[in-house]
Order: sequence, then structure tokens, then C-alpha cells
Amino acid sequence: MTSETKMLSERVDALEMRIAYQDDTIETLNQTITAQWKQIDVLTRKIAELGERLQEAEANAPGAANERPPHY
Repeated sequence: MTSETKMLSERVDALEMRIAYQDDTIETLNQTITAQWKQIDVLTRKIAELGERLQEAEANAPGAANERPPHY
């Protein structure tokens, strides 16, 4: 094996190791993003539900809360 061939082989090995590491990193990031999107979806639904409940509570509140104070 010539020194040039050995050097190319070492470079290919180094590149293969980097690609393997990057593939692992990409997979980890993908899993993290997927978990975050699931959490965002749950929280978005909860906010919408709470907004609806707040609107219902405001609409069903006793009359004094929905009326202007007498000094206006």
C-alpha cells in the first residue's frame, strides 16, 4: 500500500466516522423536534379549550360583571 493510498484510506475512514456521528446527531435532533411538536400541539389545544371556557364564564357571569358601573 502506497502512502497516498494509505492517506486516502485514512481520509475516507475519518469522513465515514463524521457521517456516522452526524447521522446520530440528526436522528437525535429529529426525535427532539418531534417530541416538541407533540407538546406544542397539546398546549395549543389546551389554550384553545381554556379560551373557550373563559368566554363561556364571561358570558355566563352575573349581570354586574357585564354592566357598566353606575358612575359612567
